[in-house]
Amino acid sequence: MSTSAKSSKREQSHHRIVEVASRAVRRHGYAGVGVAEVMKEAGLTHGGFYAHFASRDALLVEAIEHAGAISSAVLDQRIAERTRDTGNALQALIELYLSDEHLVDLEAGCVVGALAGEMPRQEEAVRAASAQRVDRLVRRVASSLPEGADPAWAGVIAGALVGNLQMARIHGDNALGRAALAAARQTLVSLFAAPRAT
Repeated sequence: MSTSAKSSKREQSHHRIVEVASRAVRRHGYAGVGVAEVMKEAGLTHGGFYAHFASRDALLVEAIEHAGAISSAVLDQRIAERTRDTGNALQALIELYLSDEHLVDLEAGCVVGALAGEMPRQEEAVRAASAQRVDRLVRRVASSLPEGADPAWAGVIAGALVGNLQMARIHGDNALGRAALAAARQTLVSLFAAPRAT
């Protein structure tokens, strides 16, 4: 096998491991990402892990970054689609983030929404990668604010999005969880995204 073929196979394996771990960390939390389980689901042997990563934390850092990039790309596309119809990017963001779909889609949803409560207790490298995802969420909200809005709203709204999603997930995919999201959507849109009278 040529060097480039070996490199390509290694890159594919590496990507597969990160992809599996990015779903697992959102589904089970940081502690729920076991090296043996991830490698098995990726179709690789446990012993091959250290050919790809120096440590489990190194895997978690890549998994968080990958999960964040994927979910951000999907959210960007969906916000753009909705904004074409309404012209209101903040309303689109609030409605998509606090949607019934996001309530149940742990594996593909926002990393911050899945892990915020656990982030402060991680080792430094994992905590730093997690903090970057929080910063990116705040920046996303800031870029969606209506013209003339107070920039301080961005952190407040981001916190409200994450907190309300987590509270609804505690109730689960049921009438209570969906009602909690609906109330949060309506309140946040009316407070921050509704057109202001001039």
